[in-house]
Amino acid sequence: MGANKKIMSKKNFAILTVLIAIILDQVLKVYVKTHFVLGQEMIIFDWFKIHFTENNGMAMGFEFGGRAGKLFLTLFRLVAVSGIVYWLYQNIKRKVHNAVIFAIALIFSGAIGNILDSIFYGVIFDDSHHKVATLFSENPYGELFYGKVVDMFYFPIWQGTLPDWIPFIGGDFFTFFQYIFNPADAFISIGVALLFIYSNHAFPKEEVLT
Repeated sequence: MGANKKIMSKKNFAILTVLIAIILDQVLKVYVKTHFVLGQEMIIFDWFKIHFTENNGMAMGFEFGGRAGKLFLTLFRLVAVSGIVYWLYQNIKRKVHNAVIFAIALIFSGAIGNILDSIFYGVIFDDSHHKVATLFSENPYGELFYGKVVDMFYFPIWQGTLPDWIPFIGGDFFTFFQYIFNPADAFISIGVALLFIYSNHAFPKEEVLT
């Protein structure tokens, strides 16, 4: 009975993590989409800006194979999240460290967050070019499975010209960190980092019997 309670406790912890993360991701994305024009920027600090952009493909603004590639990527993500759910369930059964449960739940939440954009945003929003988008618009900008992922977090911590002595990129103007991302991307990155930190719990080595 005690073991079952522990499993349920970890299960509830995972569910709560997923719900909070997905809601936070979607609330922020919908807020930016319905309050910012595409390309609009709000400066929080010199090194932290809210900059509204959208991408058709992968995290951090990367693209993948045009229209067909986008559909493949969305379908692949749907398959992948099924595997993540199974992985999470197995770790709950194994009663692993809560940090591992938290990490996998964050990775799952991040994947779901970007999947929701890709599947639904094209049919519930109109476009954001030169105007603020309307939620549940009568003139959506896309189709089911062809929505654009909303990104907004921009951390240009340092900008300047690199020293000439640096091979290949010396003398070029450089921004660190130049990628614009969203909460879902951050959840995935944090989850992966936690799995690395708690790798002994996440990927225990099997004892060899002699």
